Amino acid sequence: MNRHFVALAFLGLSFSALMFGGCSKLDTTTLGDDVIPVVDNINTFADTLDIEAYQGFFTDQDTIGVRNSDIHILGHINNDPLFGKTTADLFLQLKPSFYPFYLGRPNDEPLELDSVVLCLNYSGFWGDSTLPISLQVREVAPAPGDVFWDTSYAYIPTSYGPQTGAALTPVQQIDIRDLKNYVKLSKGNDSVNFQLRFKLDINSNFVQNLYNADSALTAVRNGFASDSVFRLKFPGLAVLATGGGNAIMYSSLTDGRTRLEIHYKKENAEGVRDTIYTSLLLTQNLSGNIPSATANRIVRDRASGTYPPAGLSDEIYLQGSPGTFATLKIPELTGYPNRVIHRAQLEFTQVPGDAINDSLFSPPNYVYVDLKDTGTIERFKPLYYDLNPSLNYDPDKLSTPIFFPSTINFNYYGSFIRRKADPVSGRRLAYYNVNVTRYVQHIATNQRPNYTMRLSAPSQFRYPHLSAGYLPYNNPIGQGRVKIGGGTHPQYKMRMVIIYSNV
Repeated sequence: MNRHFVALAFLGLSFSALMFGGCSKLDTTTLGDDVIPVVDNINTFADTLDIEAYQGFFTDQDTIGVRNSDIHILGHINNDPLFGKTTADLFLQLKPSFYPFYLGRPNDEPLELDSVVLCLNYSGFWGDSTLPISLQVREVAPAPGDVFWDTSYAYIPTSYGPQTGAALTPVQQIDIRDLKNYVKLSKGNDSVNFQLRFKLDINSNFVQNLYNADSALTAVRNGFASDSVFRLKFPGLAVLATGGGNAIMYSSLTDGRTRLEIHYKKENAEGVRDTIYTSLLLTQNLSGNIPSATANRIVRDRASGTYPPAGLSDEIYLQGSPGTFATLKIPELTGYPNRVIHRAQLEFTQVPGDAINDSLFSPPNYVYVDLKDTGTIERFKPLYYDLNPSLNYDPDKLSTPIFFPSTINFNYYGSFIRRKADPVSGRRLAYYNVNVTRYVQHIATNQRPNYTMRLSAPSQFRYPHLSAGYLPYNNPIGQGRVKIGGGTHPQYKMRMVIIYSNV
């Protein structure tokens, strides 16, 4: 069984995590953090505070969305012992780069349609590569009132997917391991790899109408006259995961490998015949045209997993977006004495499960901690101070309208995955340390509120009461899951450690 490969598009993130890995707890001075004195119990002391951890899961998938420029996912996870099943479907428009559009060059005359092929860039996968994934291409057939073709530039919720119509391919079995191999095109004159290829039914209405829409053939059936006409006649294509497989694949829709190839025989002005292809692409910033719409529907079905019910738990299940979270309460932090806080950090450790599945379905690259705001309306805000202590930001927007730092200083904040040897299981387990030193210092010195915290592993997040925008984070969408110990776990206990000196 093949081990998990991190999506190629995110190798940089994994590399940085590996560079920081292998550190023992409280040795973060090697990462450029504040100098931490040795705990000698004479001048410098340490407290360990208990954490109450409550399992939760995001019910509003509209808080997670994708733009057409984002990496999309496609595939089916059929058997994750912890989190059950995941299905990811892809919807996209591929359009001409100019209007009125014609096949070939101005003096070419298309003679006969050869084939139409939908191609998708392949940027990596997450899960088990040894099982083929079942995929099928269908037409997008928006219901009355649906606005799929008007969704460009927006963050489209991962709960959304337009209705689909006729099948354009049979169900195809995609072997991820074969996608590295080159496929020859144009009688061997061209080749491509890291690409999924779906040959559409040449007799389908979609394909025939597409070919006959060429401006050079007839003005009456000119579907390439303008962007608005094209979008009305060809609202888009859907690639649906129909079952089978145990992995999700990543695709960049703006990559040149994502295209709709129209292969046809043509004759030029000299009477020479040849078979060539013209490509329709994902458009973004065409003058006078609306960029291509996309959607990425992601369905989580956790019924077959061991995911616990919401509430206080000694084991917390964290799943990447759209995923789950944990609510953290630290009662002993309320009224904490005024001290010099040298270091305060949250510590989270993986609870080992099945070794093979923990390898295939790897932990998130990063975790994220934010705060539950006070008030009757449930809403959240960023952590004070520690996301980047060198930048001025205010989660309450009282001192500055900047509520979130322009960059997170992960070298200081931590939160990235590390590994350590576990004497109990004999394995190397993931763990995460999150630096909250300045936040705790203000609680101790100024008796600021002890907010309830929220722990998650997002690919993005947003605070609607602070801004309409989405904030990206360092986890690929759909990727990462881990079981970590809660505050009452007997071996892998979640905790807050504070190193301090008395005033």
